[in-house]
Amino acid sequence: MFLGQFRHTIDEKGRLTLPAKFRPDLEAGLVVTLGLDGCLYVFPRAKFIDLAARIEAQPLTNTAVRSFGRQLFTNADDSQLDRQGRILLPAYLRDEAHLAEEVIVTGMFSRIELWNPALWEQVRSRTVQRSAEIAEQLSALGLGI
Repeated sequence: MFLGQFRHTIDEKGRLTLPAKFRPDLEAGLVVTLGLDGCLYVFPRAKFIDLAARIEAQPLTNTAVRSFGRQLFTNADDSQLDRQGRILLPAYLRDEAHLAEEVIVTGMFSRIELWNPALWEQVRSRTVQRSAEIAEQLSALGLGI
């Protein structure tokens, strides 16, 4: 389970140290891919395989399935944590998410998101400002608190 937000840095070789509390869930491997809203997603390998199987079970005739699959799979990088708890972020993924030195690492329960700090602040602020509206929408889906 991934919870919280942390500020970390990418080293000169493109490696990012993940929070220590996240590492046990990633020991069996991980997948980094282009996420939604401008961030990168980091999935435990088993969660990514489950998501991939659900996407693959959908009909190829569905345009949204094909498009999302292209975004998710063609931008994916299968990886392992090194001994210091770091992952290598390929340059093309760093470029897509506008990640340079500083990164905001957020725990999103079943996945991790990696954000450019300025973009994260925009998304976070917009979410806080719209929290009542979002809560109403979730309640309509049966997810009220």
